[in-house]
Amino acid sequence: MNQSLAIEEEITLFRKTIEAFAKKEIEDKYSKWEQDGIIPRELWKKLGDAGLLCVDIPEQYGGLGAPLQFAASIVDEFSRLGYSSISGNLAVHSNIVAHYILNAGSEEQKIRYLPKMASGDFVGAIAMTEPGAGSDLQGIRTTAIKNTSTGKYVINGSKTFISNGQNFDFVIVVAKTNQAVPAAKGTTLFIIEGDSNGLTKGKKLKKIGLHSADTSELFLEGVNADSSQILGQLDQGFITLMRELPRERSILAVGACGAMEGALEITVKYLHEREAFGKPLSQLQVIRHKIAEMTTEAKVNRAYVNQCLAQLERNQLSTADASIAKLSTTEAQGRIVDGCLQLFGGYGYMEEYPISRAYTDARVQRIYGGTSEIMKEIISKDVLGK
Repeated sequence: MNQSLAIEEEITLFRKTIEAFAKKEIEDKYSKWEQDGIIPRELWKKLGDAGLLCVDIPEQYGGLGAPLQFAASIVDEFSRLGYSSISGNLAVHSNIVAHYILNAGSEEQKIRYLPKMASGDFVGAIAMTEPGAGSDLQGIRTTAIKNTSTGKYVINGSKTFISNGQNFDFVIVVAKTNQAVPAAKGTTLFIIEGDSNGLTKGKKLKKIGLHSADTSELFLEGVNADSSQILGQLDQGFITLMRELPRERSILAVGACGAMEGALEITVKYLHEREAFGKPLSQLQVIRHKIAEMTTEAKVNRAYVNQCLAQLERNQLSTADASIAKLSTTEAQGRIVDGCLQLFGGYGYMEEYPISRAYTDARVQRIYGGTSEIMKEIISKDVLGK
């Protein structure tokens, strides 16, 4: 119990560090970054210098070796503060890409990439989704065919919706290496450097939310990759992807919790300040009951996510339970942010009010990382069988 309390105290202090960093390095600049449509590259170095990247990666690879809760707190806190463009791209870098390399990479790959990811010198990305294959990864068409004369794999294909798509220094590319079998049995992951011949970072995609998150297309035309660039085992990429999904979906759930709690915080503040019928909105019963409902939903979701994080740290979190967390929290986030915006009245529809950004940023949560419909399919298979 004493150890648990000590960790809680450390996390509380860590959150204050994150908040202080955000106030100094982000608060006055974020609106401009949203207008410009991209987070400046130098922010990654500042995040690294502040110890806010890859914190749960072992110290031997440049991380802090901190418990999972600390890594989750970073995504949580940036989401709560309304900086979802940062929390989302940071989660891809630190909580997804770094763990692919840690858990499936060779020692040489870990040494090359992880320390630079922790310092912010390297930004990582992952390229799974294709124009014709979204949640169904078995429909990918990108190929990596081995050239028997050179021994290199030649990668051709296109990807889309790549987080960190402009800023990345390397990207994990999902490609089919065995055309004679289904993708689940013939897919391989490759680590491709951002300056590789034949790799083109496409246009930055315009989105209704997360404006400063650089989401882009990616084109690979005759990109050569050595066997040393294979992440994990040949033709076993799909298995690696499946193993990492519980972590990815748990972190998305954490971000959803932080975002809905942040939306409630700014709404409660507004309700105390704004008056109607001669008294603060916070004193109107219909509004008080709405706040009570939304707060209850946020707290119940938070409790389940905390349970999932504890299971994930023990390597006991199932894909189905992670899917439940992702489905429940992101759907709740949509409802709560919508409800909060409603309480702002007409001002909630104005871009100058942070609740409007929270509203548009929330919508993608039910799509990326596996749509709500895919989550339901996974959960139903777990409960009812195939």
